[in-house]
Amino acid sequence: MAKRVLIVDDEKAIVDIIKFNLVREGYETIEAYDGLDGLNKALAEKPDLILLDVMLPSMPGFDVCKKIREKSGVPIIMLTARTDEIDKVLGLELGADDYITKPFGIREVMARVKANLRRTSAEAEVQEKVLVFGSLTIDLEKFEVTKNGKAISLTLREFELLKFLACQPEKIVSRDNLLEKVWGYEHLSGDDRTVDVTVRRLREKIEDDDSHPNFIITKRGRGYYFNANQEVE
Repeated sequence: MAKRVLIVDDEKAIVDIIKFNLVREGYETIEAYDGLDGLNKALAEKPDLILLDVMLPSMPGFDVCKKIREKSGVPIIMLTARTDEIDKVLGLELGADDYITKPFGIREVMARVKANLRRTSAEAEVQEKVLVFGSLTIDLEKFEVTKNGKAISLTLREFELLKFLACQPEKIVSRDNLLEKVWGYEHLSGDDRTVDVTVRRLREKIEDDDSHPNFIITKRGRGYYFNANQEVE
């Protein structure tokens, strides 16, 4: 079955060129030209990925992203004409998986779409289906994470990051490697921030005290690693 991509942008010319290239690659598309319609279609149509513009009539893209995240972990790529880092960080803080700055080349859009969709269908890279580290349980088959028996809601990108680190505990992984293996693309200027923001969001959800993390540890100047030495509570 073809993957379905929801394109939310008020500029019809942009929607048309993205749609043309997605359809040519075998994807199905859904289109929306304002924020409220995009939100409704995201929740009703359940697309496999969403391309979401930041500046939208009726409801800003950031608000749309936040509301989608309350009910769905679908990959979201923000499209923004703003180049300020704060806007990119805000999108990531609200749960976006990726961002593309306008004006963009269609090849970049297609590469990001393919990379994000690959992560959604990737199989577990280890034989174990359930990983247990003290109070934290990661079910690789069901894409579920629990702590002390209580379910933790993660975005797909957060889950993939946690899975990648937990499947190779104690191994320090650089930001460049995480971008390649978890996000699916090579390092671009400013992308380090993408990794750091996602790590911070993940820590806020799985750590007892995210300011003193016990699971995901920073190795300054080198990257991150997963601490498997956890005691059962």
